[in-house]
Amino acid sequence: MIRIAAFLLVTLFVISPAGAADPTPEHWQPLARLIGTWSGSSAGSAGEAIVQRRYVFVMGGRYIHETNTSTYPPQEKNKNGEVHEHWGMFSYDKPRKTLVLRQFHIESFVNTYRRIEPPAGSTATLVFESESFENFNNAWKARESYEFPSDDELVEVFELAPPGQPYRVYSRTQLRRTSR
Repeated sequence: MIRIAAFLLVTLFVISPAGAADPTPEHWQPLARLIGTWSGSSAGSAGEAIVQRRYVFVMGGRYIHETNTSTYPPQEKNKNGEVHEHWGMFSYDKPRKTLVLRQFHIESFVNTYRRIEPPAGSTATLVFESESFENFNNAWKARESYEFPSDDELVEVFELAPPGQPYRVYSRTQLRRTSR
């Protein structure tokens, strides 16, 4: 009898693991509005680009995966033009009770950010500040800020701070949702 009960318990655990993530748990609420496909433009230090972006829940709703392609045609600030790609993965760090963003860039560097409160005077809803870089100088700092003028509009401001200097806007991206 004990063996049968243990077998049933193990079977239930394997079929429906304890702690399985709800597709939209409370900690995802600040990011849930990102889910969908977006398109728009970006302007900044690298020039002007056309941007295609997608956010989707993956792995049973435990993560949000972002794919981004920014296409820069040849221009004054970017003579040869370029296609910049990055993938992002949002996760929830339970011990720290915070959202984390890891971005994997085509240039082979990886940024790790944590969610912070928006700076005083900011209109951003979400702000992520760098914790570390892989394949880049960790004395630098980076910040991603997200504003939502409406349910289907997203403004992302990416800032960089060289060692010992304040943040400066590197790019500003304006996107409109094309599908949910």
